[in-house]
Amino acid sequence: MRILAYVFIALIVALQFPMWLGKGGWLQVREYDRQVTLQREANARLKARNDALDADVRDLKTGYEAVEERARSDLGMIKHDEVLFQLQTSATEAKKPSPPPAKSAR
Repeated sequence: MRILAYVFIALIVALQFPMWLGKGGWLQVREYDRQVTLQREANARLKARNDALDADVRDLKTGYEAVEERARSDLGMIKHDEVLFQLQTSATEAKKPSPPPAKSAR
């Protein structure tokens, strides 16, 4: 009788092994779920980036405001009959620390 119990236990373990540790088993399915979740997050980030690039392309194709903004910020261009003022600080003023705040008398 004791040998028969050990045989049944061995059969149960042999039947359960593929379900838990074999190909397509519980552990592998769990790992695949984790990989799918990571890929979905990466896809969402890339979709947001693509949507932003698509909006930029549409702006550049339809309106002059986006082209003008790019020309001003990236290329430093100005319009005809426009004056550009650039203020530069001297090297000594840039290195000089600002004065401490005034203390109030109490």
